[in-house]
Amino acid sequence: MTTSLTQAELAALQSPLSNDCRVLYLLGLRLGANQATTSSAPLDYKQLLALLNGDNKDDTYQRGRQINSLIKQLEQVGLVALPLELDLEHTINGKTLLLPLLSEPQSDFEQLHSRHSAMTANWTPNKALFEEMASLLGIIDKTFDENEVGEFIAYWLGRPSSVFSEFQWTQKFANNIKRKRLASGYAPTKVVGTQQVKVAAGIEADDNAKKLVEKYAATKKR
Repeated sequence: MTTSLTQAELAALQSPLSNDCRVLYLLGLRLGANQATTSSAPLDYKQLLALLNGDNKDDTYQRGRQINSLIKQLEQVGLVALPLELDLEHTINGKTLLLPLLSEPQSDFEQLHSRHSAMTANWTPNKALFEEMASLLGIIDKTFDENEVGEFIAYWLGRPSSVFSEFQWTQKFANNIKRKRLASGYAPTKVVGTQQVKVAAGIEADDNAKKLVEKYAATKKR
């Protein structure tokens, strides 16, 4: 069932976006999306290419990577979020995306949609919203430090024309953390599935240590 656009969706759609992005979101992704889970229907590149080309005889859109490029723009304004296992550098045909603005935000986060601003030097992510977004994106390690916040701020301070709501800034930060968790060289880490997470000191013993303990325990029983 199709529902009316939320205020957050309207605000995001009115941000600088190509009309093709708006068509893709409204007619290609939002239709058939699950209101409860905010998941889109499985992507069908062939159907989406036909939608975007319309009656254009030149068939401007011919490849899946062109659709991915539009999805990346939608992700940048917060209309789309990618589950952790998806990567826009590869095909996502048949996969589902998250449309986090599809449902009206919880009352605790409503105010975060009303204010739009450029990045500031003292910006901090909304902790409660970050944890919710991290869960939505499948991020296991939800901790972050001042350096990660600082890097994010430094990047966006160099782009003063970028103006987003506080909700969208925190969502962008969560996406940035997701990419860092998947990046090679993220350490100290352990691997959980395909994801790298920081290892808390003193929590895990290696296999050799466990074997020594078992051997010592067995010797004492003799």
